[in-house]
Parts: sequence; structure tokens; C-alpha cells
Amino acid sequence: MSLKSIAVMTSGGDSPGMNAAARAVVRTALFEGVKVWGINNGYHGLLDEDMFEMQSKNVSDIIQRGGTFLGTARCKRWETPEGRRLGYENLKKRGIEGLVVIGGDGSLRGASLLSKETGMPIVGLPGTIDNDVWGSDYTIGCDTAANTIIDAINKLRDTASAHRRVIVLEVMGHHSGWLAMVSGISGGAEYILVPEEPYDLDAICNDMSEAYKKGKRYIMVVVAEGAGSGQEIGKYIAEKTQLDTRVSVLGHIQRGGSPSVIDRVRASQLGEKAALAIISGLSDIVFGFSKGRVVSIDLHDAVNNKKKLDPEYMHLAKVLF
Repeated sequence: MSLKSIAVMTSGGDSPGMNAAARAVVRTALFEGVKVWGINNGYHGLLDEDMFEMQSKNVSDIIQRGGTFLGTARCKRWETPEGRRLGYENLKKRGIEGLVVIGGDGSLRGASLLSKETGMPIVGLPGTIDNDVWGSDYTIGCDTAANTIIDAINKLRDTASAHRRVIVLEVMGHHSGWLAMVSGISGGAEYILVPEEPYDLDAICNDMSEAYKKGKRYIMVVVAEGAGSGQEIGKYIAEKTQLDTRVSVLGHIQRGGSPSVIDRVRASQLGEKAALAIISGLSDIVFGFSKGRVVSIDLHDAVNNKKKLDPEYMHLAKVLF
């Protein structure tokens, strides 16, 4: 079976590289002689019939841009069977036979339900800076976000050293500590706090006090938001150690910026694979990377399994302290 008309959308939190992925889906489909539609603002656009037929020019001058030119949102209406049925009918009304969804765990879960309930062919691409989609070593945007954090660590280290301060840097990651871990390791942080591993803040404070007595000029603590509030942790450290402590919360700056080379190239590779797969009639798969190669992952498995933080990273963080 070869599909003649497909659609592409971005959903959930934006991530650098989404544009590169969508661009690759569109141009691959057009190269194969397949009609391709763009859906604006995630599942909201699907429900509100905010979609348009795309040409190559629609994806010109976007590969270098962060965010997503299609727009994105989180949609409560999509969480209901009635909402998903309406979305399906809106697709069928335009002759759209398959859908490529670029998004994180929640977005892919919503796509999985659409496929299960209606039979609509679905191919997913993991677009999330958290790098927390099961079955893939990489998600679109994670590399750019990690480099944004590294840039912040480099700058914060300069002022921390000048004032002999403790710096607590809070980064994104409600359920996954990947961003905190890889940026903390590569940024030379003394402590990395992640939701996957318990920590003893009193013991950390004692270690800090001893380190300063021995001449330590500054300490960098990187904390994933899911491991605790940076503000509260910073306040506790300051009160417990009496050390000059400052807190920086990066927030949504981690989502922005021009995508890195890795995110542009890998997102493009995934976009091409997704387009070719959906056109050929494949469904219920997510394309990701494993050991540097593109792999296909069962969509049901991807959304129903929890990705674990690499224990080698956690071990390395302790060794390099």
C-alpha cells in the first residue's frame, strides 16, 4: 500500500530541530510525488481544521531556526475519545491517509491512541529536549539544549570563581535527569542532582564546607527541576554552610536558539525515514537513534516504557567529582 496524501505536525514542548524534521518530511514526500499537509498548533490545529497543503517553498529558510514554524501546543480536548474521533474525521475529510507526529512522550501517546481507535497510520519522531523517549539514544533538540546549558555553566563559573560562590543551576527535566547529567559532566559541575537518584543534601553541604576550608574557590551544582527546586536547594545550602550562594534558573531559554549541527542533521535523517515509512503504509512506529544509527521503535513500546538514565553517566559523575 502506498499512501497519496499525508500530514505532519509538531506537538507538546518545542525543541530545536523540529523545523529540520518537518522540512525533511515535507520535501521527501514531495520528492516521492505525495501530497503533504501541515497542521498548525499541534492537536489544536487538527481539531480546529487549521491545516494547509504544503509546497517546498513552505519549508524554505527554516532549518536554522529554533522553535517550530507549524506552532505547537498541549491540547486537553485531544485527551478524550470524542476529540480524537473529530481529529480523525477532519483528516479523512481532506483525504489525508497518514500522519507524522513530531513530539515528546505525551504527544506520541496521543498519536498512539488515535491509531488504536481509528486505524489511522501513524509514524512518530521523538521531539523533546529531555531525551526521555524509550528506545532511542537521541531526541530532537536535546543536543542544542545541552549546549545552551553548557554556555550558561561557562559564564556562571567565571563569576562564581571571582566571588568564591556556590552556584546552583536549575535546568529542565521533570522526570528525566539526562540534560542535567550530560551538561553537568561536560561542564565540570561538582554536584549533579537528578530525579532518578536520591541525594543527601546535608552530606553535600558538609562536603562543601570542608572543600572551602581547603581552598576551594567555587562550587557548581546542576539540578534537574524534577530533583528539587533550585531556589529551595540554594537557600538550604546558604543557611547550612553560610557560604555565599546564588541560584540561576534557566527556564525556557533551554528550548530556544538555532539548532546545533547534530540536531539539524539527525532531525533531517529522521524526517526522511518517517516520510518514507508512512508513505509505504507502515504505522505505529517511532524513528530514533541507537548507537549512531537510525532505528525503528514500536510506538506502543515507546510510550509505555520508561527510559532509564544511563548508569555509566551517574558513575562517571561521581568519579569526576
